[in-house]
Amino acid sequence: MPVNAPSVVLIGGGPRTAGLLERLAANRPELFAGTLQIHVVEPHTPGAGRIWRYEQHPGLMLNSAAADVTMFTDASVQCEGPAVEGPGLVDWAAGVLDGSIADVPELPQELRRQLAVLTGSTFPTRQLQSVYLEWFFRRSAAALGPETTVTVHRDTASAVEPVQDEQEQGEPEQGAPDKGPERYRVRLAGGAVLRADVVIASLGHTDSLPGPESAAWAGFAARHGAFHAAPSYTTDVDYSPLAAGQDVIVSGMGLAFVDLLVLLMEGRDGRFEELPDGGLRYLPSGAEPRLWAGSRRGVPFHSKITSTLRGDAAGEPVFFTADVVAALLDAPGELDFRAQLWPLIAKDAGYVYYRELFTGYPGRVRIGWQEFAERFSAAEWYSQDRQRLVTESVPDSGLHLDLERLDHPFAGRVFAGHADVQAAVAAYIGRDLELRTGPDHSETLALFTSLLKSYMDLGRLVPSERLNARSQRDVQGWWHGFFSFVDSGPPPRRLREMLAIHRAGLLQFIGPGLEIEAAEYSGRFVARSAQAGITVSAAALIEARLPAPSVARSANPLLRQLHTSGLGTEQQLLTADGTHATGRLLVSAHNELISPVGERRERLFAVGPGTSGWGAGAFARPGTNAAPFRENDALARRVLNLLADSNSGQANNGQANNEPVGIGQANNGQAVPQAAAGGKDPS
Repeated sequence: MPVNAPSVVLIGGGPRTAGLLERLAANRPELFAGTLQIHVVEPHTPGAGRIWRYEQHPGLMLNSAAADVTMFTDASVQCEGPAVEGPGLVDWAAGVLDGSIADVPELPQELRRQLAVLTGSTFPTRQLQSVYLEWFFRRSAAALGPETTVTVHRDTASAVEPVQDEQEQGEPEQGAPDKGPERYRVRLAGGAVLRADVVIASLGHTDSLPGPESAAWAGFAARHGAFHAAPSYTTDVDYSPLAAGQDVIVSGMGLAFVDLLVLLMEGRDGRFEELPDGGLRYLPSGAEPRLWAGSRRGVPFHSKITSTLRGDAAGEPVFFTADVVAALLDAPGELDFRAQLWPLIAKDAGYVYYRELFTGYPGRVRIGWQEFAERFSAAEWYSQDRQRLVTESVPDSGLHLDLERLDHPFAGRVFAGHADVQAAVAAYIGRDLELRTGPDHSETLALFTSLLKSYMDLGRLVPSERLNARSQRDVQGWWHGFFSFVDSGPPPRRLREMLAIHRAGLLQFIGPGLEIEAAEYSGRFVARSAQAGITVSAAALIEARLPAPSVARSANPLLRQLHTSGLGTEQQLLTADGTHATGRLLVSAHNELISPVGERRERLFAVGPGTSGWGAGAFARPGTNAAPFRENDALARRVLNLLADSNSGQANNGQANNEPVGIGQANNGQAVPQAAAGGKDPS
């Protein structure tokens, strides 16, 4: 590899980076000729990264069915670069079994069993997903060709420093560039230094130092010998101090709570037994604590859906469309999400929901779909005309779509005591399973599909900078939370397990409107729901959620350094209530970092959930024009164009204190073998 080959450093080696490598390979023949060095900095196995690494409890699962997982930018993706067809998770599994996909090391017997029974409707384990992601990474790196060296550094980036003139930095190095476009020095925790023409930070979900409330609770726990777990990735928390039978307050009932149940129940040798009626019985090991769970809503996220549509085929959106949004964008001024966009999203959701109800279950309605559709289209979503139409046309009020009620299921309800709360939450979960997994309520699938389409289209159609500050806060907060609650919940089995654990007496529900205090007089945490009339005290508190993004308080050394150095900054929104820091790393529409004074760093990029960009995951359903694939393609092309423009003998050598090792790994300057299947660290 020539010493003056351009160099790209990718910080973070999870699935988003793997997708970027795939797009770099696909676009390179058109945009960039010559040699290229790529460095990937990732302490875990590349491809899977931290969140999807193999070294997790084997029972943890995706909340996506296997048919909904692909890493390939297929023909549906509207991007400038070429589509590259490839196997999604289901076809990959079949290929591994029949030998047509050979670049997969020998798998443990349990994973081969999972491959053999995998179908499109299976919710796969994260261990199986990790092997797919690692395979995709290797495939993408190989697709870059012999003139590209991909070096993986099993390390953590601690700093990025701009370099204009090497001689002025006191560290003259071979192959140093002349003055020109700003380039960077990337320092690793292990001491290595990488030179980069372009840096892309793809850090995924990172930890943050506890906020004021969590920090106070941690201090309280330390003073009183109690247990406190701040927001974190659930599988990275040490729960061993929790004793068998100990009462534990859990704040949050989303996906982190679902993982927590796996770790504290099956993870302590409990098991489930199938019952003849299709239910489950939990058989405790005796080592489990007793959990008291509550949240703002008081119920867990909705189950994923396994039903199929009965009615007319779903068409394109009718109200929240590209043309309608374009007309809004043509008008001067900023857009307001609640006033201008949400009513269109809600109306589309209602239109699709009722179309499935009217055409799939005509016996449940009083008029035909065409008549209903015409009158529905003429009415505003928030109008008495729409409410009157639904009341007259759908006799069963339980089938009326009320999105506010969906968001606040126990709003206005008065509970009669502890037993009433337990019965109400358990009934809510049971009804949710009936609606989403039974054969007779496919209107819930129509709603799911519409909200998913709108969630993806919002990022595609509406530039975030065109939203007013209040709307950006609403989109990042309420809209994302509501969408996740309705559409991004756990596999149905997890809710069946939740009910079984509840029946076994190891899970109690606190109710909605959860409030928590640290009681100094008793040295215990106190949780209460005023609406439910429940108060419980315990010597343990778990905040079951991912930490909110925070650049200033990030536990990631690179994010903190970007903030303190002025290379990057947190996004700040000026609202009617004053300035609001979102905690996200501020980036431009092209994913460039923006400094505190508004300067764009044209060769320093960041993508993913911790940035101010829309951020929509790293893998997606096939054939959905998925947002991360579009963004990956645009960024890859931008990077290749930058390198092509400056590839005139001025590119730096891109080297750390090791020689390029091809598609392999570097660790403290030594080449080491490719990681084994299952994400095991090389020995």
